[in-house]
Amino acid sequence: MVTTWREETKDAGWFMTKEAGINVHWLPLPYSNHMSFGQRIRAFVRFAWAAARKAASLEADVLFATSTPLTIALPGIWASRRKRIPMVFEVRDMWPDVPIALGVLRNRLLIKLARSLERTAYKRSSRIVALAPGMREDIIAKGVPAEYVSVIPNGCDLELSNGRSGNQDPRAMYSWLSERPMLLYAGAIGKANGVDYLVHVAGKLAELNPAVCVVVIGDGKERSRVNDLAASLGVSGKNFFLLDQLPKKDLAGWLRAADIHVALMRGPASYTRDAVNNKFFDALACGKPIANNFSGWQATIAEENGVGIALDPNDAVASARRIVEALKDKDWLAAVPSRTRNLATGRFSRDSQAADLERILVEAVNGTGVSH
Repeated sequence: MVTTWREETKDAGWFMTKEAGINVHWLPLPYSNHMSFGQRIRAFVRFAWAAARKAASLEADVLFATSTPLTIALPGIWASRRKRIPMVFEVRDMWPDVPIALGVLRNRLLIKLARSLERTAYKRSSRIVALAPGMREDIIAKGVPAEYVSVIPNGCDLELSNGRSGNQDPRAMYSWLSERPMLLYAGAIGKANGVDYLVHVAGKLAELNPAVCVVVIGDGKERSRVNDLAASLGVSGKNFFLLDQLPKKDLAGWLRAADIHVALMRGPASYTRDAVNNKFFDALACGKPIANNFSGWQATIAEENGVGIALDPNDAVASARRIVEALKDKDWLAAVPSRTRNLATGRFSRDSQAADLERILVEAVNGTGVSH
């Protein structure tokens, strides 16, 4: 595995560790949601250049490149051609369609180059894996034969539910939480997330049921603005709590302690339609309901299976009322764990997904590519 190391380290260049039997090659490279789009693109390109050489130096029968960003296709294509091995390309977001739809990528030349790279990535891939059915349809519409495009969504980490991952109980650690009903958002605090929406919801919850608290754990460019908004609305430290980002092992206790998990997205329908949000799968793994403030594949699955509620992204009052109603529905809350378990061990089982991916990788080695 070739990837980046974002934490502080004494190593200036590549170093290797063994994780779960996998040789992981790490490149120290600063990256965060605080960076501008241009800074992130430069980080992507820097990694692409270094990763291309590193990947080409390793022994392999097949190369698996997972994107975003789209630039990850560059080292994949390079190493694949140099070693004369097939590449399987995983599409986790429709780049450059998503940044274009969000208005982040506007330069015509960059758009032209990005679309050219996208076409090349698909052409040079022996198989393509998409995270959602809508993504698969979009890829096929771009000229890739349907038989070469498969759907494997994210899976559920059941270690979160069995207590072996993170044993701290935040309800015992924090007096302000104790037995209060809790909504939890754990993730990036950027423009595309729209966490300020939760601050407004907290303001309305303070009027409807002040016992309900909203906890946000994460970091990003919008963190200071969210913190300031919470202070200005008078909810900070009362029923809205903004905590520092935590490693997954320390976050596990919070995931299990929450009454409802929250997934947030802000953007056009083309962006949210195929949303495959880790928060959704964490909620399933922990046996918790998920509240989505966007429509799309993920939200539809949650509602159809009775494990989620829909929040109006434009109406904090209606959203707060819906949350209060859900927390009062004890029968529904009691039924959610078994329903999430069925999804976590069935449709979104990591074991079955791993078997699907293994089959695709073997097909890539033994079969023919999209084009030659």
